[in-house]
Amino acid sequence: MIKLEDVYKSFGDKKVLQGFSLDVMEGETMVVIGYSGSGKSVAIKHIVGLLMPDSGTVIVDGKDVPNLPRRELYALRAKIGYVFQFAALFDSMSIGDNVAMGLRKLDMKPDEIRERVSEALRLVDLPDTETRFPAELSGGMRKRVGIARAIALRPKYILYDEPTTGLDPVTSAVIDELMIRMRKQLAVTSVVITHDMRSAYTIGSRIAMLYDGRVRQVGTVDEIRNTKDPVVRQFIEGRATLNEVEMTGVPASARA
Repeated sequence: MIKLEDVYKSFGDKKVLQGFSLDVMEGETMVVIGYSGSGKSVAIKHIVGLLMPDSGTVIVDGKDVPNLPRRELYALRAKIGYVFQFAALFDSMSIGDNVAMGLRKLDMKPDEIRERVSEALRLVDLPDTETRFPAELSGGMRKRVGIARAIALRPKYILYDEPTTGLDPVTSAVIDELMIRMRKQLAVTSVVITHDMRSAYTIGSRIAMLYDGRVRQVGTVDEIRNTKDPVVRQFIEGRATLNEVEMTGVPASARA
């Protein structure tokens, strides 16, 4: 289980998280939505200790992440796969070497690494691509390599940062199916950051909206689809403006 409770994080004068709380249950796919710059990526970086909170609690598998000794933090990170927004592949390295990066830190034998890399690439429908290079692949294929690199570690958790950004609808649907496959075949617990509501509705067990530094609403797909919260409705419907009454439920004249 992943638990973030009352997390605050600022960068200088910029307040990003202001009491962010979220529980992610074993085996579910939690989708986090919200406006650009609202702090979604900042929030999930706390889960792997890439960022430390100014205050608040981050618990993963019963461990207090901000207070873990370095060795225990590294051990925890070995359980967590991280899929970066633009795959973050090294252009000078082959696909096989990109996928093997994390495995080489585990002191595995070369034959074991090759087998694990091949297995991971098969799971994302990219068999026999080990000797190719990122520049030879499409954007969607590079994203799948990023997923392969994450699952090669056989993680308990996978964090996806905008996995369908920049992809056409068909390729986005392929990535969605892969994320569903990872949950079913590998029994991983996932946290997915996305702006894509079609994707959120397809892959999510639950959806949480981050707004003003905290979770505005969290619920099942049906609960979010049918929400009466005006801010959440504006986001999921893609409406450009929200009038004063919708925001507060009370006209300005009545509040004076």
